Amino acid sequence: MKRAPSSPFTRGLFAVALTSLLALGCEGPEVKPTADGRQNTRAARIEGSLVVQSRARGNAVVFLYRADSPPPPQGSGRPLAFTVIPASELFGTALGDNSPGPFTAPFALSLVQPGSYVLRGFIDADTCRFVPQPCHVSDFNPWYGVTSEPNAGDVGGGGVDPTTGATRILEVTTDADGWPVPLTGVSVSFADSATVPFDRPAFQVAEGREFDTASTSVKVLTLTPQQFTGAVDQRPPGFWVQFVDANRDGIPDDANSDGVPDFWPRVVVRKLADVPGVVDENDLDRNGVVDDEGVDYARVSGGKDGRPDVAVLAAGLVADPLLAALRDEQGNPRPQPVFVPQLRVAIQNRALDARDPAAPALLSNVPAGRYSVTLVQSTGQTWRVPNELDPTLAEAVGLPSVPSQAFVLDVR
Repeated sequence: MKRAPSSPFTRGLFAVALTSLLALGCEGPEVKPTADGRQNTRAARIEGSLVVQSRARGNAVVFLYRADSPPPPQGSGRPLAFTVIPASELFGTALGDNSPGPFTAPFALSLVQPGSYVLRGFIDADTCRFVPQPCHVSDFNPWYGVTSEPNAGDVGGGGVDPTTGATRILEVTTDADGWPVPLTGVSVSFADSATVPFDRPAFQVAEGREFDTASTSVKVLTLTPQQFTGAVDQRPPGFWVQFVDANRDGIPDDANSDGVPDFWPRVVVRKLADVPGVVDENDLDRNGVVDDEGVDYARVSGGKDGRPDVAVLAAGLVADPLLAALRDEQGNPRPQPVFVPQLRVAIQNRALDARDPAAPALLSNVPAGRYSVTLVQSTGQTWRVPNELDPTLAEAVGLPSVPSQAFVLDVR
């Protein structure tokens, strides 16, 4: 961090103080390198260049994720670090026009530990420069979940293989003495072809929050769009819905082989920590990685596995209203997403440990407590309730209070 310049008066005081100490002959305390753990931290950096081919204008944001904990839609990881490259530095004299570039600028991420990583990012575009209302100004704020993701008109990017376009895994290694080796020459690409087509799936819930799992096998929630303007600017006219087709063979996927196609958006109903606020259980530092210590629940297969769990409820979109919208007159799947005015979410009285999302383990009982509800779009954009717009949280952080955003599922 750049230091502010000191004034002559401050420098004078420092000189006097230093002279006085020397004159008194005071001996400084013994300093042991091991007294501060940060002195022994061995970290490297990742640096390189942004390459932008876009007519959008705005700051560029680059995020660092663990390779085994990628962001949505591939995973649920949160960034370990980020850096912002100012628009003036990236676009230079072209900041005031809409020429497509290419534009380049350096970037760097420091204090990176040895490991495997991926880079993601976006141009936080000010679309009001070139298009009429509705539009978005640059509004990225990393400190709150409701302001930390791209909106319609932002331009996506990431560290990819320039030949195949596949996500590039970055390996930070160590030298013979165990010191991390800086990773240089990394390229992060942005292009108009990755423009985000719509806003985040902000929603509100119509039903009550109680779910008595002993007497009710399924809880159905109706989600309707929630629009905001101001510090939080989200104006979804509905929900973008489409079939999941991960291998792009034109056939909707059915990952759990239940005979019902899989849909975007996906639904995640996760247990919150038993503390005030919006913190997930067993992720108290909110880094998207399961804590080393935490709550461990018994499994149907027998006993506990000795590791903190990611407790989620089995949940998904009610299919019938969506199937008609997603198939054409001949019954063939539509390749493009369609808007629907509401979503119905069916939540079962079954809990799983999703620490390993590829092999969730059924728990013997449904843990009681508060649960969040999250929608994940195919673009990777998400929305979750509860969030920082909860009136009990919003005022303290300078955000608008929206009662609907305080919703939690109370499981008994």
